[in-house]
Amino acid sequence: MSKPRKRGRDIDGVFLLDKPQGISSNDIMQKVKHLFQANKAGHTGALDPLATGMLPICFGEATKFSQFLLDADKRYQVTAKLGERTDTSDAEGQVVQVRPVNITETDILTALPHFRGNLLQVPTMFSALKHKGKPLYEYARAGITVEREARPITIFELTFIGYQAPYLTLEVHCSKGTYIRTLIDDLGEYLGCGAHVTVLRRTAVADYPIEAMIDFNHLKILSEQQDLVLLDQYLLPVDSAVSKLSVLTLTEQQSKAISFGQRVKFDNVQQIYGQVRLFTEQKQFLGVAIVDENNVIHPQRLIAQS
Repeated sequence: MSKPRKRGRDIDGVFLLDKPQGISSNDIMQKVKHLFQANKAGHTGALDPLATGMLPICFGEATKFSQFLLDADKRYQVTAKLGERTDTSDAEGQVVQVRPVNITETDILTALPHFRGNLLQVPTMFSALKHKGKPLYEYARAGITVEREARPITIFELTFIGYQAPYLTLEVHCSKGTYIRTLIDDLGEYLGCGAHVTVLRRTAVADYPIEAMIDFNHLKILSEQQDLVLLDQYLLPVDSAVSKLSVLTLTEQQSKAISFGQRVKFDNVQQIYGQVRLFTEQKQFLGVAIVDENNVIHPQRLIAQS
């Protein structure tokens, strides 16, 4: 039986999309995949339709390392409207409570330290977290509330940007799993007036620079020239998704063994332990492995070698 014919290109790399407002992360990812004519693609952590900003899209072999970007720290700039609480904690929901706003800048600055550091956050019902195989937002839309456990998150930075009542703008540097909508809702309750997100922009994922993001409309214009090289120039290397890991360069013999999924014992003169990036002596990225205390390399995720 013959193999099904591929419809697209086998390309590998990470594309930093500046996600537009009003579309889901999956829908825009499919559009980008189509423009690149790629066989395989996946995004690395959904942004709400309301949100804009950095959405790394992994192509081909880079999808093997998307979890590293899902687990990475993120940065956002968020504008909240005080005085109104919505059922989704953002401007796309229905207003469920209106309260007067008698809040000063001093009140806000006094409140912010309570939302920095290690916190427990109860995820919003309007999230993609699963309960019995179904996303929570499906239950929420049906009017069903599901008990959710508080999850540990870290707010590394929560910076005041500006306040023109009733609109408050903040910058947030947070750990994976943080819901900015919930953070704003909790802050609104702490201030006693309620709040919801009106503008949300993700400005960073891991160490990717904001200047490397490409607007979708610009990508469409390039694609109309029917020269895929113009698009491919914006692909970042596969190993950029794991750039924080230490680099371990292997000999030709070690590289061959690793490529077959074998464990390799080596002379660990650099005293490198834990997760590492593996490269050949020719600077070819092989994948990610763990080095144990016995100086043995355990392959984890490897690049398919041509």
